[in-house]
Amino acid sequence: MSFAIDANILLYASDTTSERHTRAVRFLEKCASGREVYGLGWPTIMSYLRIATHPAIFAHPLSMQDAERNIEALIQPPQARVLAEEDGFWEIYRGIPRNTPVRGNLVPDAHLAALLRQHGVSVLYTLDRDFYKFAFLDVRDPFAS
Repeated sequence: MSFAIDANILLYASDTTSERHTRAVRFLEKCASGREVYGLGWPTIMSYLRIATHPAIFAHPLSMQDAERNIEALIQPPQARVLAEEDGFWEIYRGIPRNTPVRGNLVPDAHLAALLRQHGVSVLYTLDRDFYKFAFLDVRDPFAS
């Protein structure tokens, strides 16, 4: 698999008030219309649904139906993959703290990092700097020129 996309990119694409909105939409459209294989982990999808529909986080939260449609548009293309935990995931997850202390807010990031590792994905498009703590990931800013 070529790369994975983190929830913050999906959220910028849904937040029309964000200065990153247009660039996020363009990036996701390029992914969905391209030929390169990309992945979305279940943790990414669930984080997106939780945050995009939350009225205390989004000034104009999406309805669950709209948020689900956005996800469906991203997982429908033939080059899209939804990444789920498989046998052996726990061992991979437990191996991460040996290199990076994981606790508190880093737990969901470690979950996604372990999931990507299990599926052989090393490139993650995100603006979340915490992912730099996982040395095996090649973290990229999708908006960098």
